[in-house]
Amino acid sequence: MKQWLKLNPRDTVAVALRPIAAGEAITGLDRPLTALSDIPQGHKIALARFEPGDMITKYGYPIGHAASAIEPGEWVHTHNMKTNLSGEEKYEYVPDLHPISYPPRGLTFQGYRRKNGGVGIRNDLFIVPTVGCVNGIAEQMLQEFKALHPDLGPFDNVTILKHPYGCSQLGDDHRQTRSILLDAVKHPNAGGVLVFGLGCENNVVAEFRSLLGDYDEARVKFLVAQEVGDEVEAGLALLEELHEAAKTDRREPVPISELNVGLKCGGSDGFSGITANPLLGAFSDFLISQGGSTVLTEVPEMFGAEKMLMARAENEEVYRSIVELIQNFKQYFLSHGEPVYENPSPGNKAGGISTLEDKSLGCTQKAGTAPVVDVLQYGEKLRKKGLSLLQAPGNDLVASSALAASDCHLVLFTTGRGTPFGSFVPTVKIATNNELYAKKGHWMDFNAGPLLETPMADILEQFITYVIEVASGRKTRNEQNDVRELAIFKTGVTL
Repeated sequence: MKQWLKLNPRDTVAVALRPIAAGEAITGLDRPLTALSDIPQGHKIALARFEPGDMITKYGYPIGHAASAIEPGEWVHTHNMKTNLSGEEKYEYVPDLHPISYPPRGLTFQGYRRKNGGVGIRNDLFIVPTVGCVNGIAEQMLQEFKALHPDLGPFDNVTILKHPYGCSQLGDDHRQTRSILLDAVKHPNAGGVLVFGLGCENNVVAEFRSLLGDYDEARVKFLVAQEVGDEVEAGLALLEELHEAAKTDRREPVPISELNVGLKCGGSDGFSGITANPLLGAFSDFLISQGGSTVLTEVPEMFGAEKMLMARAENEEVYRSIVELIQNFKQYFLSHGEPVYENPSPGNKAGGISTLEDKSLGCTQKAGTAPVVDVLQYGEKLRKKGLSLLQAPGNDLVASSALAASDCHLVLFTTGRGTPFGSFVPTVKIATNNELYAKKGHWMDFNAGPLLETPMADILEQFITYVIEVASGRKTRNEQNDVRELAIFKTGVTL
């Protein structure tokens, strides 16, 4: 295996593809170097001498500056480099669009056509609590329902969208809780939904129902626990009605252009921007070329790479929306007295990521090269085909839930550290390295590690096939492990 990889001809650092020991010769460069210290796998090697303040370049862009003198062959990391980012940036619209397209292939997946014209990749039964107080009762209902229908009948999964909110919330927090739950009720993956309230919460079931607008009354039922005698018995009766309504549901061929895919990363390492994230970028470009849609979120992890996204806005209106997205999220940090650039995490640093620019430039590769066609606020659903940006934090569960709520059929999640979690839609975990995939195969769905030695075109073709299989019913690890969660963004006070 090669010792190192230089990601762009302009780069002044290379990435160690395996641990390199102090004193080991680093070969294959323009001039031979000797490692001056141990360099962990995924970490950076200095290819030139840096004086304090000199820019350090990776992915073809500065990722920070030298905090002290650095010699060629030295390990470059948080001990000797610093971010260039501070405060708010000034932006201007300078379009720089070079999208990579793929020829149409007429691919299809086996999906569920809905009454309203939408398409789902799952026929799931959701129990949606309007308030966290009823989570436990919902669990009782679910266990009794499973006892009656151990094979779930027409449903692929049965999920309680548990959360601790729905009461004692004010302003944006109340609206955000309600918005995400409304989105879930109307998600195309839902073949049946029971909306379950307590009766005294401020997320009032009657108001919630009126905000749904048009919905299929055979597929969405409502229950208020305080209004019935035996709420478990009443809930089971409604679940049986939903079970009966879904009995005739069948998968049928659907063009891949109907697919909406969320793009997310978490527990990144030094290989995230080399293997798994570029794979998602290539897939995003492919899907958009076929008429489909992808969504990129994690706004704090756009900081440092936001100008690249702004340059890809399809017009000035979208550009202004991206600027607003970035500035508003920076202001959110500042309003809480927190530094804007307090990132990456300890796990990221252990994996070889030194600054937020380093993380963000690798992170945004998930979005490929397509133009940005729209910017969605938290809780909004997809409006346009193509690549959209979505307002949400970097937190894995919150961001993945936001992607699901925006009508993404599934979430593609890259990780170099590993995670067992899953959202309430299928969550495909893609390993950035072979070691993780071998160690945590019961968590991970796909291995992007071979990209270090195998052409992107070959791995992309395997990945396209895999995603179509998932869209057609193949269960992801989080589904197999019965791990499906919901997390809602909270920004304000709780009464």
